[in-house]
Amino acid sequence: MSNPDFDNTRNRAEAADEHTNFIEDFIIADIGSEGEYAGMQVHTRFPPEPNGYLHIGHAKAVCINFGIAEKFNGICNLRMDDTNPVKEDDAFVRQIQKDIRWLGFDWEDRFYHASDYFEDMYRFAEELIAKDLAFVDEQSAEQIRDTRGTLTEAGKHSPWRDRPAAESLDLFRRMRAGEFPDGAMVLRAKIDMASGNINMRDPVIYRISHAEHHQTGDKWCIYPMYDFAHPIEDAMEHITHSLCSIEFEDHRPLYNWVRDNCSVPSKPRQIEFARLGMNYTVMSKRKLRSLVEEGLVDGWDDPRMPTLSGLRRRGYTPTSIRNFVDRIGVSKQPNVVEHSFLEFCLREDLNATAPRAMVVLRPLELVITNYPEGQTETFTATNNPENPADGTRDIPFSGKLWIESEDFMENPIPKYHRLYPGNEVRLREAYVIRCTGVEKDAAGNVIRVLATYDPDSRGGSTADGRKIKSTIHWVDQLSAEVIEVRLYERLFDIEDPDSVDDYHSVMNPTSLEILSAAKAEPFLKNAVPEAHYQFMRQGYFTRDNRPENADRLIFNRSVSLKDSFKLPQKK
Repeated sequence: MSNPDFDNTRNRAEAADEHTNFIEDFIIADIGSEGEYAGMQVHTRFPPEPNGYLHIGHAKAVCINFGIAEKFNGICNLRMDDTNPVKEDDAFVRQIQKDIRWLGFDWEDRFYHASDYFEDMYRFAEELIAKDLAFVDEQSAEQIRDTRGTLTEAGKHSPWRDRPAAESLDLFRRMRAGEFPDGAMVLRAKIDMASGNINMRDPVIYRISHAEHHQTGDKWCIYPMYDFAHPIEDAMEHITHSLCSIEFEDHRPLYNWVRDNCSVPSKPRQIEFARLGMNYTVMSKRKLRSLVEEGLVDGWDDPRMPTLSGLRRRGYTPTSIRNFVDRIGVSKQPNVVEHSFLEFCLREDLNATAPRAMVVLRPLELVITNYPEGQTETFTATNNPENPADGTRDIPFSGKLWIESEDFMENPIPKYHRLYPGNEVRLREAYVIRCTGVEKDAAGNVIRVLATYDPDSRGGSTADGRKIKSTIHWVDQLSAEVIEVRLYERLFDIEDPDSVDDYHSVMNPTSLEILSAAKAEPFLKNAVPEAHYQFMRQGYFTRDNRPENADRLIFNRSVSLKDSFKLPQKK
């Protein structure tokens, strides 16, 4: 079930008695000798709605459902919750499958759609009508809403609540036959309009919708509501533990009511956990969809989006995301996780795995005037000091280089130790140089920095032991690859974009900067899509994975080198 590329230090096949959260406590009790599911295989499911891409919040649910099954030697299904045909699409289905596999999980042959059970759901709805536990209501949606009651006042019975079961059954069959327009009537469960739980006040379980379904076409014009469909789907698949986010806690009595009043083949147990919240982003699919449809981002996989495909394109790894989910844990209490913690997990992973490279983002020409004309040489550098087994690379060198514009200052500010007239710096892996002057254009702008090098300082050490306070990176002009670098920042300026009425108003106008003339070591020419690198002194970058960019060397900044998040220290 695991992705061979996933290399986590935690043993995911640890024994079931080494549980770490309340869900595992419940499961251990349930499968124990006196538990409700004694002797049964733990069986979970992940049921996304195919109306958008999965985001980092879904990653938590994916890891919990598949991870729990894996830990208890159980199985996990993938099921598309396609009970609402209006915004669902097969393209979303394919992307969801792709994202889950990328995270390192596999449902094997257990892939289902809610629509696979439409006939069963219809049969169970007729069963409820026959038991006088459901009725066809001809009130409008607004009337139903107005008579539902409040938290302190009971709801009012529908005038159609006591219609004979035979009449409701006839109308329900005619609804299925397409005799009535959208909104003309609904099927409601008959439970308790005085219940303290509003979800139990005769909830709607079927509505009319003359919309084509991505799986069933125009076969159906009535569709079940999620609260009715969900327990039936779980029961038909013999799910033992239906793990849901916390907003379904108040829906659990209805889940159990449907499960217990329909002749379903099994009795799943619903358990809720807190969903993932993260600052500086939005998790609502509706809001994410609007960002895409309004052209405010470059599609669902825009590297600024919290979608898994966006994170992947930006350079996040399955390991970093799964470590992130592991570390935030599973609880009942909602909380907002710092975005910087997700960055910490990525930085931690890439520091150990990403080869280093020298890349100049904003090039300034450097000419070493005393370097022999026409001479070239190479320096050998370790690809990853954290993992010497990754080997070495040769770095070409000549008397004409590119350096970062910010590494030179003609009139230096206090405590500036990089290159300025008269000062010495170390060129990483190469020589010590001293700035001797500059060349300017007609407008007075510096276009070229002049320097001399110390021939006896190869490798960066001076023969006389003098101290060099700064080391800068560089790229040889003669062999440099021109690459495009995209610098991504957070999409929103404030921690809680959901707190304002118009979240568009708090979008960060500088969330993307494109540098189209960056210079890189020549070995980056062979970088494959999604290859990760540490650009020295700049951050971690990955080659863009868009197929249309296959012939362009585009690198997205995944995360900076600066770490603003610190793990709590154990006392």
